[in-house]
Order: sequence, then C-alpha cells, then structure tokens
Amino acid sequence: MNKKVVVGLSGGVDSSVAAWVLKEKGYDVIGLFMKNWHDTTGLLQSDCHWEDDLMFAEMVAKKLQIPFHFVDLSNEYRQRVVDYMFAEYEKGRTPNPDVLCNREIKFDSFTVEARKLGGEFVATGHYCRKESISINNKLVHRLLAGIDSNKDQSYFLCQLNQEQLTTALFPIGNLTKPEVRVIAGKLGLATAQRKDSQGICFVGKVHLPTFLQQKLEAKKGDIVEIVEGVETYCFPEITEGFPANEVPDKSLAELTEPFKYEPWSGHIIGTHNGAHFFTIGQRKGMNVGGHKEALFVIGTDVEKNVVYVGEGQAHPGLNRKGLFIRKDEIHWIRNDLRMKAGEYRDYMVRIRYRQPLQAARLYYREKGMFTIFDKPQRGIAPGQFAAWYHDDEVIGSGAIDR
Repeated sequence: MNKKVVVGLSGGVDSSVAAWVLKEKGYDVIGLFMKNWHDTTGLLQSDCHWEDDLMFAEMVAKKLQIPFHFVDLSNEYRQRVVDYMFAEYEKGRTPNPDVLCNREIKFDSFTVEARKLGGEFVATGHYCRKESISINNKLVHRLLAGIDSNKDQSYFLCQLNQEQLTTALFPIGNLTKPEVRVIAGKLGLATAQRKDSQGICFVGKVHLPTFLQQKLEAKKGDIVEIVEGVETYCFPEITEGFPANEVPDKSLAELTEPFKYEPWSGHIIGTHNGAHFFTIGQRKGMNVGGHKEALFVIGTDVEKNVVYVGEGQAHPGLNRKGLFIRKDEIHWIRNDLRMKAGEYRDYMVRIRYRQPLQAARLYYREKGMFTIFDKPQRGIAPGQFAAWYHDDEVIGSGAIDR
C-alpha cells in the first residue's frame, strides 16, 4: 500500500502543486482544509475570506482527484496564536504569528487531525526542504532553505522540532515560484494565477491597531522625537582584546542593551492611541508632518505610554549591535548541535522574513544567548524571532528578549 500523506490545501497555488507533486511520486494523497479564522475585525476589504479559500481548495482536490476534508481549528488558533499575539503586544513586544502558527497549528493541531485520517505524513506548500541524515546511528532531520531564494520560507519554520520534522514533507522546496505557477497552469488548476495571501497567517492583511483593539485598550500618549548626536549611539568594540571564549558577560550585555529614552530626552511632536500598537522600525501610523524625511519608531514605553521616533532611515536609534535571548526561549532544531554555557559559535542570523542573512557570533551563557552582529542591525524588536543558519540549514531560533 502507498504511504498516505495529508496535504494542507489552503486554496493557494503552492499547496495545490505540492499535492500534485506528491501524487506524481506515488503517495496516497488526501487534501485537508483548515478553517482557522472567520472574524473580519480590522480585515482590509481587498482580501478574500476563508470561504473563498475553501472553494478554491475544493476545486483543486476535484481536479487532482484526491479526497477532500474540512476541519475547524479556529478555537485552537485563537488560543495558541492570536491570544499570544495580544499578550505580546500588550507587553510592548512584536510577535511573529506566522512562526507560531507553524509550530502550534500546522505541525501540531493539524497533524493530529491528519492522523485521524490515517495520514503517515503531513505536507505543506512551504518553500523549504528537509534532509534526513544518520548521526551516531540516529536519524536526524535537517531543515534547509528553499531553492528559490526569493521565496525561501525556512525562517517561518524555525521553531519546529525533530518530532514534527519526522512526518513533515515539503514537496515544492526544490522548485521556484515561477516553476510552480507554470505547473499549475499546465494542469489547469484554479489556483494557477491566484494571488499569494498576505498579512497574518490565516487572518489576512489587517489594520493592526483596529485588530488589536479587540482586546487592547486605545489610550492617548505622547510621540517624542529624539534627535541624533547622543553618545550612546556609538558601538564600541568592547569584545575586542578578549579571547572569544572569555568575553565578559558585562561587555555582551552592554552591546545587547536597548537604548534607554525618557520623555525629556527629546520634544513632543504629536500624540498616538497606544504605545503597544507600535513596533521598532515602524514608519506609518504616526500622522505627524513637518519633517523633510520620514519618521521611524526607535523605541516604545508601554508603562509610560510613550512612542519615541527619529527622523530618516539613517537615524542611529534604529540600529543595534546585538540582541539577547533568554535561556528558556532558545530552541534547537538540531539537538546534536546544542551549545553549552561558555561556548561561542559563528552563524548567519536573520531576525525577520526576507531579511538577508547577517554574520554574527553567538555566545551561550547561563542566562541565555547573546548574539553580536558584525554590522549593526536595523529594527531589532523584543518578541521577534532570531533564527541562526549554517550555510542553508536552520540550526535553531529564539524569541528576542531585548
């Protein structure tokens, strides 16, 4: 009997072609559509809702002649992804719901439903690859970047573990997006020219403040502009002069400490509706004029309800040399490559989707991981996930504490 695989048909072209690839390889393919969200609060009208996605998914399953099923995981999604989002924003952090959705829903709750259908494997339309190797007679699964560098989605899967990867399949990881479109067109799939989804995973493109106001109260506060020239903007090479394995924790802490602003550090130029609605590096939503260049958020204080901004993309307040991840937030995909306290290692790191990989040195200490970049990085925000790579393999990740 052929191995049974359940494909998460989303109503998009990627999962549609993923199902076809698996069928061509001889798998017994089943299509399963997840309903994860149906609230339209804050949703921009140009986006399709879940009913449209369901219709397209059904059309693809019929065209490919595979069984099709439906499951409602909206309760799980709200509890494990959306509630997490609200809690993080309330604390002034910037969560990535797509990373959480993959860890908590697509490769957890969805996998449970797939097993009920007899599925031995779960497949998605992610642009990434999996490779299994033997280390000391133990099977180890490697998560690799997709061949298409423009669409690589390995970052979104940086929180998966070995158990989840055991049954995961990524059928289009060796294809480029244009190749996927061509295949879908030749097959006559209804999703061939359908636009890619945008915004929050399974929610869509939203006006974030409106969406967050479902649970977070709007409250007026000051927007304070910080001018350039503050001494704390410089980045002394305080790790130099020490052997790499003997850099003092104090030096690492200094390089990863966010800039500290106070209302009197600058001057008030406007008001906002809640500091928890803003994130580091944000450009839109301040409604303040009279500047030659755009204003960017360089800091927030949810306790004092103050948003700090700086003028221009070159404002030094946007850049930081390092970041810190608490010990309990560090996640290793490759358990055999876990670092020990006192150890350091050079990796390539990214802190957001589509960001080019950045050279950095990771220092593992008792309290957590210090990541010091070769070059200052723009828009480091607490709550974001930092993922570290060796060549094209994702080794581990963690939520940024500061």
